[in-house]
Amino acid sequence: MNCELLATCSALGYLEGDTYHKEADCLESVKDLIRYLRHEDDTRDVRQQLGAGQIVQNDLLPIIIQHGQEKALFDACIRLMVNLTQPAMLCFGKVPDDPVFRHHFLQVTSHLQACKEAFASEAVFGILSETLYTLLQLDWEQRQEEDNLLIERILLLVRNVLHVPADPCEEKKVDDDASIHDRLLWAIHMSGFDDLIKFLASAQSEQQWSMHVLEVISLMFRDQTPEALVSAGQARSSEEKHRDSQELEALRQKEHAAKRSRTLQRGSRHSRFGGSYVVEGLKSIGDKDVIYHRNVHNFKSYTHDTGKAVRRVPKRNRQARECKDKRRSALNVRLFLREFCADFLENCYNRLMYLVKESLVREQTQQHDETYYLWALSFFMAFNRGTGFRADLVSETMSIRAFHYIERNITNYYEMLLTDRKEATSWSRRMHLALKAYQELLLTVNEMDCSQDESIRQSSSVIKSNIFYLMEYREIFLTLLRKYDETRQPHSYLKDLVESTHLFLRMLERFCKGRKSLMVQKKKVRRKRSHGKKKPSAADTSPEALAEIWKVVEEELKASGFQLSESLTESMVPFDATSETPLEEQRTEAMVRVQDALLVRLAPEALGLLRAAREVWPEGDVFGSADVEPEEELELLKQILHANLPRSAPPEPAAEEDDDAAELEEEEFESVQVSEKEFDFLDFIKRFSNPSIVRPYLLLLKSYSKNTPHTNHCIARMLHRLAVDLKMDAQIFQLSVFNLFNKILSDPAAAAYKELVTFAKFVLNRFFSLAAQNNKAYVELLFWKNVGAVREMTEGYSKDGEGTKPTWTEEEEEELRNLYEEHRHSEVPDIVETLLPLLSNSTRTRRHVVMQLVHMGLVENAKALKKQKKGTQIVLWTEEQEEELQMLYEEYKDSDDVLGNLLKKLTAKRSRARVVDKLLSMGLVSERRELYKKRSRSAHEKSSRKRMTEEEFLDGLTQGLPDDPDDRDDDDDDEDKEEDESEESDEDQEQERETQNGKRRIQSPPSPVARRPDVGPVVYALRQEDMSGPLLWLQNSLYTTAEDRKADGLALAVPLVPLSEANEDAMDNKSFLRLLRKLGMRPPANEQETFWRIPENISVAQLRSAAAALSPREEEHKGSGEHDGSRSPTGESQEEEEEEEEEEVSGEQRAQALRALLLTRKRKHHTLEHTAPVSDFSPTEDADDTLERSREKTSTKRSRVLDDDDEEENGEDSAMAADVETNGDSDSDGEDISAPVKRRRKLVLIDEEDDED
Repeated sequence: MNCELLATCSALGYLEGDTYHKEADCLESVKDLIRYLRHEDDTRDVRQQLGAGQIVQNDLLPIIIQHGQEKALFDACIRLMVNLTQPAMLCFGKVPDDPVFRHHFLQVTSHLQACKEAFASEAVFGILSETLYTLLQLDWEQRQEEDNLLIERILLLVRNVLHVPADPCEEKKVDDDASIHDRLLWAIHMSGFDDLIKFLASAQSEQQWSMHVLEVISLMFRDQTPEALVSAGQARSSEEKHRDSQELEALRQKEHAAKRSRTLQRGSRHSRFGGSYVVEGLKSIGDKDVIYHRNVHNFKSYTHDTGKAVRRVPKRNRQARECKDKRRSALNVRLFLREFCADFLENCYNRLMYLVKESLVREQTQQHDETYYLWALSFFMAFNRGTGFRADLVSETMSIRAFHYIERNITNYYEMLLTDRKEATSWSRRMHLALKAYQELLLTVNEMDCSQDESIRQSSSVIKSNIFYLMEYREIFLTLLRKYDETRQPHSYLKDLVESTHLFLRMLERFCKGRKSLMVQKKKVRRKRSHGKKKPSAADTSPEALAEIWKVVEEELKASGFQLSESLTESMVPFDATSETPLEEQRTEAMVRVQDALLVRLAPEALGLLRAAREVWPEGDVFGSADVEPEEELELLKQILHANLPRSAPPEPAAEEDDDAAELEEEEFESVQVSEKEFDFLDFIKRFSNPSIVRPYLLLLKSYSKNTPHTNHCIARMLHRLAVDLKMDAQIFQLSVFNLFNKILSDPAAAAYKELVTFAKFVLNRFFSLAAQNNKAYVELLFWKNVGAVREMTEGYSKDGEGTKPTWTEEEEEELRNLYEEHRHSEVPDIVETLLPLLSNSTRTRRHVVMQLVHMGLVENAKALKKQKKGTQIVLWTEEQEEELQMLYEEYKDSDDVLGNLLKKLTAKRSRARVVDKLLSMGLVSERRELYKKRSRSAHEKSSRKRMTEEEFLDGLTQGLPDDPDDRDDDDDDEDKEEDESEESDEDQEQERETQNGKRRIQSPPSPVARRPDVGPVVYALRQEDMSGPLLWLQNSLYTTAEDRKADGLALAVPLVPLSEANEDAMDNKSFLRLLRKLGMRPPANEQETFWRIPENISVAQLRSAAAALSPREEEHKGSGEHDGSRSPTGESQEEEEEEEEEEVSGEQRAQALRALLLTRKRKHHTLEHTAPVSDFSPTEDADDTLERSREKTSTKRSRVLDDDDEEENGEDSAMAADVETNGDSDSDGEDISAPVKRRRKLVLIDEEDDED
């Protein structure tokens, strides 16, 4: 022992005979020992040294017994003993795998076992009981915090002592003999501590100790079974006597058979030579018969495996170990525990279980504390059934809520059993505990059916109707049998599962027989994509409809004289001060709300909202000036009604995290369609006719000699249901099953298994009858058979192609040909589904039609008519897929986009939602936000994001082409999704080729000029997908790179870094990546590169040409005039005319909307209008060109004004922008003129803002 520890222990005192003499520094020494334990190392050296010195037995226990009146010393000793008796599993976290730490673990356990023996004393528990009784006598107001701590520590000390496991080497006790645990329980009883436990469980004022009390009770009954306690002190029943006589008869028959066998093996006289024999018909290694060199009497046990080395079974394939067997305690202990159970059920059970359940539901307990609840439920309900069943004693746990809670825990334990493989044994035990609780609930319901009380039988009927109605409770046993794994779940678990299944089926069958029909719930899960809210359709906002709406609104406002009621004015609140949405976005939303009110013809509300918004945002006169006239308000409302305003989703509380959460959760959601159907018991039994369910039954049947008669009956009854009721006896025709039947029939004690013998003879007779007709039946014995194989084996094998090709008449072929030619060019998503209802023969299936179309040569193959699947149908995960997912997660968990990398690398493609759910269930991530994309945001970017909302708003008003991506239906979205998925592999292969041939790629890049005619459709499609912002960012990057290369004369690869969220999403869009490839951009060459790059060998002219190709209507310009570097007034005039023809309707409305929104701001910015740049146009343009140019100039000026609302110097910014534009135009001789003027102006303004920031 360490010298400091030794000195501290010596300072405690010494034991002389039965008297303990404490030293003066005893209290300080105890506190020092507590301090030493707080700083012990991983080997728990302090704990081991104190245990070896027997500090608990020789010092601490005598101190609390003889000096318990000193409160401070008593409290310190209790605190130290709670620490010293802490379970070894908590000290080390788990059973160590390292041999050194395993040795330390065993040492700590041995010291704890020695302490437990010292605690088995009435004197120790007498002082603990007196102290606890004194504390509980105090009222709640008089009880101090130190008193509550002492109560808790006494309960923890008793729990720790009871938790110490028995030493199998030391305690070689037989049943009915007192072990250390029994002596400890007897000390608890004699000291009256058990009465205090019952008081704590029943007292209303002591409910905070409910979890501690339940732990102590569960450890008290650790080695007991309800049946042993029920039968304690009572005479054996006739049923028990009959069962014991059967067991004795079976043993007697086995003994007689063994004796007869030994008699037959003895020869008539002794022979020194065993002899040699040739066994005819049994081939040896060669072609000759086997030569047997032993006594002929032992030939029955001959096998070719004699002398072979037994193959070692790998640890992962070994059967799961059973828990230790229960032992029968001494009779006086069992009688005391029986009395304790009866009192506990009478006074404490319902209240304590209610408090514990509430704590578990509210998550106020520690991890895995629900196992104590499950044990108490199964133990005390079983005891209640054995001692004259009373339903009122267990009413708290006899409800549908209890069934649901246990079913949920079973599911959770099974998922953790698959994911947490290192702790699979612990999860298997917890799952077994939950299964026993579920079985006990069924047994109690079955017991309630036999009650004499009508109300109890009625309650049982209500519970059964709920259990049988819900699909989760009906199919739980099917799932557990199908997922049984003998390497992780012990044999006792399978026994309880089979018996529970038998009980459930018997109850269900009895319940169905008493009714003509039984309606049950049926759930069908449909998975579909979520596309969010759609915008109003075009029909609702057509010019005719808007004109009609405006006529009604105008008449209503004029009739009211533009006067609003006081209540309406006070209720209009356009601004939410508590929202985290930026002010600019709330201003845009207020304008959308005004438009919505106008669309539903609520004129007063729209006017009130407009005036309220004007008071909130007076700057810039966005909603009109303060002295606006009613006529101007009317005109402003009209323009807002006709404007195409941007509509966004409702604001989220946390912008970044909630956007990602919506991306994960809304991408795919499950809609559970609940319906009812009439239940058929025979159809339900058919679901058990599956090899994966039959195998566990036969596995349990292998231990028939060790099973109880009830277990063998459950197995035989299920096999009888399959073989007789379903006529699926051929499913049991398997060689291993016949080998087992042979053992049963040749067993000397076969008379004890009459039911199994009868069933084995029945199955064998059926097989030999079938083998006489089917000469392949013996080959079928080698395989497990499903329903289809059984049908073929019994009814005959179908020939290839027989009955699969239906006949078509000439008239039907001609009808099919005409219908196909009629609908082949129609834009239907599935032409086969269109043709099926139109055929005269309604019996044709989709497969028939597809095969006939291929046969007639109308389509090349069946893949051309393949039905489009929405979503993924992969539901279950195999072990290999889980291992792959875990491996990929470990590889990419530190990357910026973990989920994206997983989806790309997974072999079995699954949706994002399913991968996220699996990662959560496997415990790889604790919450969804860990899978969000990692983004680095600066203050500048956040401020720029706030301004983007206003810019997008103005861009939407001035956009030449309509942008409504949500007008497409769900089928189009699914088609695009599948098209992207089909192109993903091609893109990956192309990227890989580019990576491998990086040098060749850089040396000969694709020319952007040559690709410009192909870029137009892609750009137009991207703008239709609301990606104008990323296109503008790409165009700006190309222009900036071109200017830098022209100014510096250096060509370096420039990365395209997406700083904003929209640009980052665009870099994940496959269409946008295709555009980058067409423009000649280079993808990341290896793992060290993250961003796409502008190659260094693209010239300045090519960069400008590529940037010009990204303009909105660049696709409509043809010919060599696109690449002309000089400006021509005539060419520019033609360009303006083409734009004017395209925007004749939509552009005119948007220009009018802008003028209406900024009607009152013309006076304020009159000077600004005259200083706007007009040098981009030639004076020789005609009148139409001048009108279009003025509209563009006004739009540019107004966009600058709105963008600079939050700035203080609008005039200086505008003048600066004008100067930059003029200078930029004067130096742009080599610049491509095909980009629209307003787009170039906007780019110059954005460049200027970036330079200022």
